Amino acid sequence: MLSEHYALATAIGLLLTILSFLLVSKSQQMVVYTKLSSWTSFTSPHRPTSSSITPPRSVSPDKKAPVNAPPPADYKDIFPPWRRESLTIARKDECLDPVSEIPEFLVKEGLIPFTADYRTCKSPATTYTPMGISLSEVASLGDFTDYAELSGVPLPDPYQEFKIETALPRPYRPLRWGYHQTMSLNRLQTDWWLELEKTYVERIKERKALFDKNGAMVLDYLPGSELGCKEVMEMALQFLCARYPQYFSLSNSEEIGYVFHNGILHNHTTVRDMHPLHVLLENVPEDFAVMIRNPDDGYYYFRAGLLCSSLGWSVKSKLGMQLKEIHSPIPDYKEKMEFSMDRYFSKLPTARPIQRGSWGLEIDTPLFMPPGDPHEKYREVQLPETELPLSRIHLRVDWQTLRRLPLSGAIIFHFKALFTPVEDFRQ
Repeated sequence: MLSEHYALATAIGLLLTILSFLLVSKSQQMVVYTKLSSWTSFTSPHRPTSSSITPPRSVSPDKKAPVNAPPPADYKDIFPPWRRESLTIARKDECLDPVSEIPEFLVKEGLIPFTADYRTCKSPATTYTPMGISLSEVASLGDFTDYAELSGVPLPDPYQEFKIETALPRPYRPLRWGYHQTMSLNRLQTDWWLELEKTYVERIKERKALFDKNGAMVLDYLPGSELGCKEVMEMALQFLCARYPQYFSLSNSEEIGYVFHNGILHNHTTVRDMHPLHVLLENVPEDFAVMIRNPDDGYYYFRAGLLCSSLGWSVKSKLGMQLKEIHSPIPDYKEKMEFSMDRYFSKLPTARPIQRGSWGLEIDTPLFMPPGDPHEKYREVQLPETELPLSRIHLRVDWQTLRRLPLSGAIIFHFKALFTPVEDFRQ
């Protein structure tokens, strides 16, 4: 009898508790629930507990979390790796004092303005490039300095057995079975930064004709790019002289300065008589884009270029743009590559140039195809087999290298377009 009264009292007490719980406000209910949950977890150690009362809301399928997280640091305060110790060796003057270290805060305070010409800055001793090198130190190095020592990238071995009349390009085949949108970077084979082959004379002629016809669409430059353009030109000519000494050489005199002697074209270029990009146009059948660091935000901008092999764009259409603006038409660039590229550019050392390749199939061999070019119509329709024989289809490989210059800190995109008839793969 006593047990029945006890059970009845327990049931009535439980009922009153439930009614009281339902009558209080939601906020009071939450307090009670929280206390009960904590008591339950304490008295039931074998039961898994949750760290949150409400389960986390799942991401909507049409609102996926961004793959490219925002940068963890302000690029304005991130400088590329310095190599100031190499200045002592590169100057080759025993009378000069050894190069001392420079505090980073002095470099930040005295950075060369984005659009300034390094040759006309008023305080060269206290004006610095992003590489921590003063403009006075740049001037002390003179022309055609020891870029191998400054950058940590050795000059190529001489290719003595090379003959321009029969030389074929290496079979660039950047093909993969599975496709994933990545930067696809590999360390540069430094002996092959620039590569000549038997079409050298025709290519130089074709590129000069493209400039005569298109002007700033293939070659142009903005203020602030002067040092970067000079560096890449001098490095390219030094490379050709070291790699192909049987065809190229440099001489220097007080009267006219440096002269580049081209034994293939049988001409001579007085270097100081023309802009560095025009020196490249006259002698190097490959493309160069000069990316300069903006001290205001730490990002890199396209400030000068010689580009005769672009497809769907031109120097004129991209000059002045930030890296992400240049690549905005590329599928998935913002989501998968933008952050990685900006971070990579901010930290790329001079001693680690890289290479990569992209490829596609082209009708015929269009080297330069700016926006609106008539050849673009082939990309809009599928021609019948009767109008498109296999002999017109080519594998186009755009071989690209990327390297930082040791004085200006500029980054150089270098491009080379090669065409292979698809029919050749039968062999």
